[in-house]
Amino acid sequence: MIYKRGCDKKGPNETCTKCGERGSCGVYWYKFMWHGKLIRESTKQGNDKVARQMESAHRTSLAKGEVGIREPKAIPTLKDFCAARVEPWAKSTFEATCRKNWLWYRTGIRALTGYRPLADARLDGITGELASDFAAHRLREGMQISTANNSLRVLRRILNLAVEWGVLDKAAKVKVLSGERRRERVITFEEETRYLAAALEPLASIAAVLADTGTRPEECFRLRWEHVTWLNGRNGVLLVTHGKTAAARRVLPMTPRVRAVLEPRWNDTGRPEEGWVWPALTRSGHVEPSSLRKQHVRAIGDAKVRAFVLYSLRHTFLTRLGQSGCDAWTLARIAGHSSITISARYVHPSEDAVLNAMSRLDGHKIGHNEKAAVLAEETPEQLTQ
Repeated sequence: MIYKRGCDKKGPNETCTKCGERGSCGVYWYKFMWHGKLIRESTKQGNDKVARQMESAHRTSLAKGEVGIREPKAIPTLKDFCAARVEPWAKSTFEATCRKNWLWYRTGIRALTGYRPLADARLDGITGELASDFAAHRLREGMQISTANNSLRVLRRILNLAVEWGVLDKAAKVKVLSGERRRERVITFEEETRYLAAALEPLASIAAVLADTGTRPEECFRLRWEHVTWLNGRNGVLLVTHGKTAAARRVLPMTPRVRAVLEPRWNDTGRPEEGWVWPALTRSGHVEPSSLRKQHVRAIGDAKVRAFVLYSLRHTFLTRLGQSGCDAWTLARIAGHSSITISARYVHPSEDAVLNAMSRLDGHKIGHNEKAAVLAEETPEQLTQ
C-alpha cells in the first residue's frame, strides 16, 4: 500500500514539524509484507501513480530474486535521536508559540539523557523495564513522583515521534508511576477573601481574575489589551489566545469583579489599544511565575491559610462551576479542555438533578404517551368491541 505521512513544511528547505525530515513532505511511502518481514520505503515522489509503480517494481525484484531484503536503517540511540531530531523540532515548534511546552521537552530530555543506561540504549531496545529503572533512579535522587512521571511522559512522546517519523515500527509501552500528587486543593470562600486581602499588587488582581475566570496562570499572564472587549456581554469578555491545546482558545465573559479589576488598570495606563495587561521586566515582557513567587508565599503566610499554588484557583473555580449544576460540555468550553473526560471530573450530578432531567423527557420519547396510557387501562374485551 502507498500512503502519505501528512507532513506540513512550508518551504523546500524547512524541516517538517510532523515527520522531522527535510525535503520529504508531500511524498508517498509504500509498505508491504514479504516473507514475514515489513518492507517500508519512501518513493520521494508526489505522484501516486509513480509511487504504485515503484512499489510494484520492488515487489517484482524481490520475486525474481534480483534484490534481497534491504538492510533496515540503523536505529539511533536515545541521546543521538534527541540531539539530532527531537530537540531541534521541539525548539522550532514551541519556543516562540508555547514556551512552556518547549521547556517541558528540554527538561525531560536532559533528565533522560543524564541516565547513562537509557541515553546509550537504541530506541528499539528501550523497554518498559528500562523505563522503570530510570524512574527508580529519579526517586533515589530525591525527586518527587510527579517529577519522575514528567520525564516518563517525555520518553513516551519521544518514542511515539520515532514511530511517526518512520524510525521505529512500534514503540514500547511506558507506564507512569502511581501515587502522584495532584493539584486538587479547593480553596474556601473564607480562605480566598483572606488571601486576596493579604496579597500585594499585581498578585491580588491576577488572583482575582484567576478565581473568577478559571484560566490557567500562563493564560492569564499572557492577556493583552487588544483581547479585552468592554462592550460585549454584560460586563465585557476576554479572549484567551494561548494555551496547551487548540481548545484553549476561547472567549470568556467577565464577572463584575474581573471588570472592576481590569477597567481601572486600563484607565490608569492611558487606555492602551494593545500591549500586555500584566507587563513586567522579564524576557517575555509580561508577568511570569517567578515574578509572583515571593509575593504568593508572603500572602499565604500573612493570610494564615493552608499552602496552595496559583493553579489551585483554577481548580477551585471549576469545582464551584461543577457544583452549581453546569454540565460537562459547557464546563469543557469554559475551561478550554480538549477532552470531555477531564471536565467530567468536576461534574457530580445530585439525585435531584438526575430526577429533574428525566422528568423533562416528553412521554413519547420514552415510549409512553397519553393515548398509550388510556389503551393500557382498557381490557382486551373492550379493545375488540
